[in-house]
Amino acid sequence: MRDEGAGERSAPDSVWDRYGWVMAVIWLVFLIYPIAGLLRSTAESGWIVTGWVALVAFVVLYVAGFLNGMRGSGGGLLTPPQPIQWVVFAALIVCAVLSIPAVGGNALSFVPFVMSFASYGLTRVAHWVTVAGGIGVAAGAVILLPDGSDYLAVLAITVLLATVNTVTTALIVRSVQAQQLEVELATSEGREAVARDVHDLIGHSLTVVRVKAQLARRLIDTDPQRAAAELADIEALTAEALTGVRETVAGVRGATLADELATSRAALSAAGIAFAVDGDAEALSPAQALTESRILREATTNVLRHARASAVTVRIHPGGLRVSDDGRGIRGREGHGMRGMRERAAMAGARLSVRAGYERGTAVEITW
Repeated sequence: MRDEGAGERSAPDSVWDRYGWVMAVIWLVFLIYPIAGLLRSTAESGWIVTGWVALVAFVVLYVAGFLNGMRGSGGGLLTPPQPIQWVVFAALIVCAVLSIPAVGGNALSFVPFVMSFASYGLTRVAHWVTVAGGIGVAAGAVILLPDGSDYLAVLAITVLLATVNTVTTALIVRSVQAQQLEVELATSEGREAVARDVHDLIGHSLTVVRVKAQLARRLIDTDPQRAAAELADIEALTAEALTGVRETVAGVRGATLADELATSRAALSAAGIAFAVDGDAEALSPAQALTESRILREATTNVLRHARASAVTVRIHPGGLRVSDDGRGIRGREGHGMRGMRERAAMAGARLSVRAGYERGTAVEITW
């Protein structure tokens, strides 16, 4: 079970942050061709040394720039690239060119790496320009060099990699855009629900206030004491309505699951109810976390109002969240809060179940 302050700690590195370097390093096996070319080179020693230096510099720049761009600190693909990414890109090309006097046509092995760097670490325009340039260079070597047929395999690999990079990067961009749209839709639907909540709250409160104000006006001359009591009720109703509006608006602003876990912890602790979290909010997508934060808020409110519980446990897993308590269990018909939770879950394409807990109390679970 997670520590109670787990939500306040920084999120652990993602799988990509920990192992993304593997994707950058594994393809370096294709540099075996320029290495073999350097070992067999008959060029002047100065060019051979330059070739080795250029090769080592290429590897270091490629891996460092690749990870910098994909982790987001340097930008690229999903965010505008930082100037350092363009510098690295230019340096990679320079390294490849400097190796040509020593390795000759084997320098074509650098082309797929330059193409991949442009695809994942720079802009879409850079991707297309580099793809066209890389295929053109490989095709030119096959056509123009005396031993051009020896590089047909490199040309085939270049064309294949260009296709793979084009499809893969397009899918990544579309996936991220789809997830952003999903979050925006969930947020929009949540705001519409909040607007309905505020409308119902204000409408009901103002109706009651109007009735009581009319009654107080009629009683002010005949029964001042009762009129004063009605005015006191009006004051209490307006304060309650204002509090309700503030809480509703705050619910829209504090929409992250981590924030809602902290809020629920504070509210339940103030009521003397133990609170525990099992799982990590990072296991959920942003759209799921947005919906589940609102389900958690309403479930916490129900526990405080009705459950008479001594402990609440929140279990988070990929694609779902469960809130269980050890209170007195489900009693009576479902109220507006429970119906609201079902509506929110349905709008998000999820399923909400409310049933008795494993031992006692109530369990509210939302799953995708």
